[in-house]
Amino acid sequence: DAVKFQTFRAKDHVSKKSPGFEYLDKVDIHKLIKSLELNRTWQEDLQKHALSLGVDFFSSPCDIDAIRSLEKLNVPAYKVASFDITDDKLITSIASTGKPIILSTGMATLMDIDLAVQSCKKVGNDQVALLQCTSLYPAPANLSNLLAMKTLRCAFSKVVGYSDHTIGIHIPIAAVAMGASILEKHITLDKTLPGPDHNFAIEPKALREMMIQIREIESAFGDGLKNGPREEEIEMAEKGRRSLHAKVDIKKGEIITDEMISIKRPGKGIEPFMRKYVVGRAAVRDIENDHWITWDMI
Repeated sequence: DAVKFQTFRAKDHVSKKSPGFEYLDKVDIHKLIKSLELNRTWQEDLQKHALSLGVDFFSSPCDIDAIRSLEKLNVPAYKVASFDITDDKLITSIASTGKPIILSTGMATLMDIDLAVQSCKKVGNDQVALLQCTSLYPAPANLSNLLAMKTLRCAFSKVVGYSDHTIGIHIPIAAVAMGASILEKHITLDKTLPGPDHNFAIEPKALREMMIQIREIESAFGDGLKNGPREEEIEMAEKGRRSLHAKVDIKKGEIITDEMISIKRPGKGIEPFMRKYVVGRAAVRDIENDHWITWDMI
């Protein structure tokens, strides 16, 4: 439904003295971030291309100028990365646009999340969605903590979702089945490309398969009602369920006893739980052995 980029500048985003991450082999993180900067003049073309394909375009702005550049494009929403959830100044600036905000909550405590939500509320923006996230790259499935979505929903009464860093598509699919309304997934054109995120991102073929399965799961949710067979199940109900049948030939005028009745398919006759109301009544016409018994026969 949407493509999200990240809009940052290394000089505003990370200190040159910042230590490197273990999972990135302790490379110079400032130089790495600098190499990954998105040219902000590209954003308009990227948006036009996305919209031409029926896909919304937005981004995670990491500084005030990034917010301004995206506002010029009138993006429909903003994303705040897990690493930035404690930056109340950034969040307040984003919230001041009046646009919906998607907050990732990796590493966060409930207090961190509440402070971020309150930063939005203080400037009159209550359009906040919360994503469960595990800030590891890649993230192991056993640390996904999908049940935290329920915690977030109960604690904040917000739309919840899942930002996924696991390898494969099964965990995000499970998140949808567990109630995620928003799903974020890293994608790449080629998992072997150089860069920090390609190895755990999914390629277009896998993305397509994931979405096919997600839409199928969503269609399977249904309406939650249990009010008898669906129209498509009528034949199964009539022919596959059980009902009362004559165990022997029953003559017209004969009093029906319990021994004369069996319960079997099809379900075209009187339902089995009504058996006690059939026993002791007289047949008003002949009932053949093995035929279902209907009310007009007694």
